[in-house]
Amino acid sequence: MSLPPDYHMHTPLCRHATGEPVDYARRAVEIGLTEIGFSDHSPMSREDFDNWRMFDRQLDEYVAKVRLAQKEFPQLTIRLALEVDYLPGHEDWIRKLAARHPWDYFIGSVHYVSETWDVDNPAKLSEWKKRDAYEVWKIYFDRLTLAAESKLFDIIGHADLPKKFGIRPAQDCTPFYEKFLDAAAQAGCAIELNTAGLRKPCEEIYPSRDLLQLAFEKMVPITFGSDAHAPAEVGLNFAEAVALARSVGYAETTRFEKRERESVWL
Repeated sequence: MSLPPDYHMHTPLCRHATGEPVDYARRAVEIGLTEIGFSDHSPMSREDFDNWRMFDRQLDEYVAKVRLAQKEFPQLTIRLALEVDYLPGHEDWIRKLAARHPWDYFIGSVHYVSETWDVDNPAKLSEWKKRDAYEVWKIYFDRLTLAAESKLFDIIGHADLPKKFGIRPAQDCTPFYEKFLDAAAQAGCAIELNTAGLRKPCEEIYPSRDLLQLAFEKMVPITFGSDAHAPAEVGLNFAEAVALARSVGYAETTRFEKRERESVWL
């Protein structure tokens, strides 16, 4: 079985990953992938924003590391990308990032439901005890919808990230999903099947089957990502992700080059 491109991989520059891009590329070749993409956490306009992303001054170094991997592994298609946090009011910064290098795609992700709370951060797990889960999910999906509507991104990352620690609202979140997916469909924005969820307490691919089924019905394109933070995680659990995608009706995945989209058989 051929595997789709792994479009979500990190580097040590984000300060919580191990292995250089050449090591990830080597692993991709070993497991039979023909295309990968590096999408490390982009810098923010403030250097002290948090401690899990590269600094602005390291952006050129990041690009050079990916270019080296491209040179060392010419048999492997390697895309240059970023995972960019979406926060309302930061749109101009994202546009500036987009103009600095010839990126192949941007993954837009929401981690923050406020300026200070990144919902997936284990160090801030206690914040969940202070909040109503349904309200957190509403804020999160409101921001995810804004991210899609902004048309600043080619892919939306880990679309139901708040489930990471297994905390889910008792109420039905389908209206949130619908609004977000309508925005993604209108913007021509893909969503990813991110297998890192299987390695987290939720033990489930991002997004859930219910959300993915709605995405298929609304003809939202998909990509695949391991969210690898170490070479051994490249392409991890892709067989399960492909099976999930096919089970809801998907027969195609999406490739990007210079921010142009192409559909290919899955």
